[in-house]
Amino acid sequence: MSGYKTKLLLIQIVFCFISTFSIAQNLPASKNKLIVIAHRGNHVNVPENTLASIDEAIKYGVDYVEVDLRTTKDGHLIIHHDGTVDRATNGKGKINEHTMAEIKKLQVFNHNKKIYRIPEFRDVLKLCKNKINIYLDFKDADVAQTWKQIQEAGMEKQIVVYINKKEQYPQWKSMAPQMPLMTSIPDEIKNTDQLISFLNEIKISVIDNVVNPDMEKMIKEKGISTWLDVQSPTEGPTSWNEAINKGVQGLQTDHPEALIDYLNKKGLR
Repeated sequence: MSGYKTKLLLIQIVFCFISTFSIAQNLPASKNKLIVIAHRGNHVNVPENTLASIDEAIKYGVDYVEVDLRTTKDGHLIIHHDGTVDRATNGKGKINEHTMAEIKKLQVFNHNKKIYRIPEFRDVLKLCKNKINIYLDFKDADVAQTWKQIQEAGMEKQIVVYINKKEQYPQWKSMAPQMPLMTSIPDEIKNTDQLISFLNEIKISVIDNVVNPDMEKMIKEKGISTWLDVQSPTEGPTSWNEAINKGVQGLQTDHPEALIDYLNKKGLR
């Protein structure tokens, strides 16, 4: 091989390494190689998406808490999974048809007879700062308002945003280009060529729930992290092992305490 070709090959290798490294470095810092994400907080003993569930996740050393962002009728950002309050509270109706004052009166269902409330996003940011990273499922909210609250809380480097709709991507890239974004592979993408086109169009830091081995390999080569959802009615060592064996970088769970204990015993934490 000529000296020129050797230099060219080295430049290409270095460029690929730098590109991969920069994508990985874009994620919030974590002391653990295999991260654990508490789905809607650690809600084994307290209700989901409450400050108490986030406290529980912090208590057990979880890396990320996954929370769902929505907007009230009068424009307040709150944390709640469903589009309605019917399932999780003593109220009825859509989130976006309730004012913040009405939301604050609702009680979140629980099993320990304590009173829990739907939290505002700003209170979640305050609680998580310097304690736990946030996996923000961007359900229904304004990007500019969300980014403003993140900046006010000094949480710019502790959040990954999950985008649910394609139009959310340019909004986040325009408003906060440094924010790491996450998404799922669209159902219509069936092969690696289609996936490459998708990833060239949408620059993301994390993909969830990749099941195709060829796609998994290609995603790793691009330096994009993969976080798998392992929460299910039968979640446990079998499903955890299956996910770990895929070589993923993160696991989202409904049982973070048990998963962390399992990973510690396996020497993976």
